Amino acid sequence: MGCFSSKTTKYAPGYEDPVVLASETSFSVSEVEALLELFKKLSSSIIDDGLIHKEEFQFALFRNRNRKNLFADRIFDLFDAKQNGVIEFGEFVRSLSIFHPVAPVSEKIDFAFRLYDLRQTGYIEKEELKEMVVALLHESDLILSEDYIEIIVNKTYTDADTKGDGRIDKEEWKEFVIKNPSLIKNMTLPYLKDITLAFPSFVLKSEVQDSEM
Repeated sequence: MGCFSSKTTKYAPGYEDPVVLASETSFSVSEVEALLELFKKLSSSIIDDGLIHKEEFQFALFRNRNRKNLFADRIFDLFDAKQNGVIEFGEFVRSLSIFHPVAPVSEKIDFAFRLYDLRQTGYIEKEELKEMVVALLHESDLILSEDYIEIIVNKTYTDADTKGDGRIDKEEWKEFVIKNPSLIKNMTLPYLKDITLAFPSFVLKSEVQDSEM
């Protein structure tokens, strides 16, 4: 096992010491090691190069590597901290840590803000909010009329844009989310609290079951 691990550290781009990653995230060393096994599985699912490409990431999250989805693209872009088109192991662990049940709420709020800030201007504009709402509804297979979507977006803006300047800044977003915590409910993944070395096997088993259905 030790030989395999040392070999992995040599060939895997972006590999970082689990002890260091554990000290910087909400995960323990053993959990980071379990995530390494999961990472190796995901990063070799389509292209075996020790990196997670967008198609591999989308397949892991949504079981579909071909369907374009703004939500999936935005999540990938935020995990890809170096903005080089792939997710390295360190980026994978640090980004997943934000979804940990014990991760600071401030980190979850900031991640959600960046998720909605499509143009990366430092503000959430009404059109960006609408695009994300439509993408999230699409991913959930929910179909709402254009009029109802407009009502949702306008209501959100009326409540969140307290300065009345037609855009939501980070401070306004923070205050809005604190009053409406359900907005970041999907920023917490309960199962990240119980990661063991069996976790990758569970994922594999789930994929096998899905393919048989």
